[in-house]
Amino acid sequence: MPSSETPLKPSEPVAPSVSVELAPPDEADALAQTQAAIAAAAQSVSIKVLTVNIHKGFTFFNRKFILHELREAVRTVGADVVFLQEVTGTHARHESRVANYPATPHYEFLADTIWPQFAYGRNAVYTNGHHGNAVLSKFPIIHFENRDVSISGPERRGLLHCVLEVPGRDTHVHAICVHLGLAESHRIKQLHMLCDMVHKDIPASAPVIAAGDFNDWRRRAHAVLEKGAAMHEVFVNANGKAARTFPARFPVLPLDRIYVRNAIGHSPVVLPLKPWSHLSDHAPLAAEIEF
Repeated sequence: MPSSETPLKPSEPVAPSVSVELAPPDEADALAQTQAAIAAAAQSVSIKVLTVNIHKGFTFFNRKFILHELREAVRTVGADVVFLQEVTGTHARHESRVANYPATPHYEFLADTIWPQFAYGRNAVYTNGHHGNAVLSKFPIIHFENRDVSISGPERRGLLHCVLEVPGRDTHVHAICVHLGLAESHRIKQLHMLCDMVHKDIPASAPVIAAGDFNDWRRRAHAVLEKGAAMHEVFVNANGKAARTFPARFPVLPLDRIYVRNAIGHSPVVLPLKPWSHLSDHAPLAAEIEF
């Protein structure tokens, strides 16, 4: 007699359970960050930079011509890129009257065999010659432009913009040698010109170093460049304040600066008081910058 119970269907095979161990979120994040840091470090490049206003190769009050000593001091720092202000291109009177005066422009004399690449931006022109800004580089300078930022009157100022091709970098490094005016109203306008240059002429992702004599004794440049160009100053970031550089023998005023953008790391380099204290009216600044 048939059963009144409904026959059972054959049971379907059951998939075996799989146990997957997931790292805790904090450990996973830490691992990802570590891997990213290792990858970034493998692609990073460190550049040592130096900036100094060389006062046309003379000591304070033009008492002595010391360009030969200055060249040795600059070499000792071992910088990859050197930013120079008040560099003489030519001076007919000094060539005929000053002993050991170089036959070549001062930026070429200083570059010598150490920095195979250099650029010069002529700012001030007078009867006997001219002077301006210069950049010396161990890396190829593939392009440069000297931007006239003079406002009015006899004071001539410029921004020397150099594009550097640094080995190991997919993007170029932009170096801007700065020498701003003595009048505060002029400096503010020139700082905004610098911001415009960074915005219009340089890709947003590109590393930037702007160094030189800002004559900014009232410390107005920090806020302007932070807001207008996303740049910050190396010594301010490290020490909370800008380095005092003028006068070189007993520095009181923080006139010289090194500003950076898109750097993954940077730190000031401490330079000895001597021989720099008698080589110019400005003390130099140096820094290690990592991109």
